[in-house]
Amino acid sequence: QVQLVESGGGLVQAGGSLRVSCTASGSIYSIIDMGWYRQAPGKQRELVALTTSGGITNYADSVKGRFTISRDNARNTVALQMNSLKPEDTAVYYCKANLVPTRSSVTFQYWGQGTQVTVTS
Repeated sequence: QVQLVESGGGLVQAGGSLRVSCTASGSIYSIIDMGWYRQAPGKQRELVALTTSGGITNYADSVKGRFTISRDNARNTVALQMNSLKPEDTAVYYCKANLVPTRSSVTFQYWGQGTQVTVTS
């Protein structure tokens, strides 16, 4: 059994900052990558930031220079520092991991439950 649990999020004024984190737990052999996605009402879920175990990162163009993703491989934790927040950043933020469960040779995708981020103008 594997699960991803997010924490953080909340309400902040435009220009403010928030930090969300996600921890993967359970029978995990290795995590290939972890990332953050977001979904606003009426919109498709989109990639915000992604990081691999080797430290390679990928950001959506809309958040480059404002958001920073970091990962603690030993703790199976990924965090997203969100600075200079804009109202258009308002969404439910979901943690996603591609990982190999213990005693498996196949990679599976797991999603967290989501955490709300609201940015007021």
